[in-house]
Amino acid sequence: MLPLAAIERIARKAGIERISAKAIKELEKSIEEIGLELALEAAQAARHAKRKTIFKDDIKLVAGKS
Repeated sequence: MLPLAAIERIARKAGIERISAKAIKELEKSIEEIGLELALEAAQAARHAKRKTIFKDDIKLVAGKS
């Protein structure tokens, strides 16, 4: 579980001035789901490259960043 204060900071960086506690919790769930999916795909990419270690580039690759 991610700290709710961190989730609220993310919302503020996105320009959200006011956010309810329920919305923060829902955003936290979504961020965790996305993070889990990225981690699983990055692990698969590392295995494909015959590595056990996941590197920053693996995360960037599966997140669609260069």
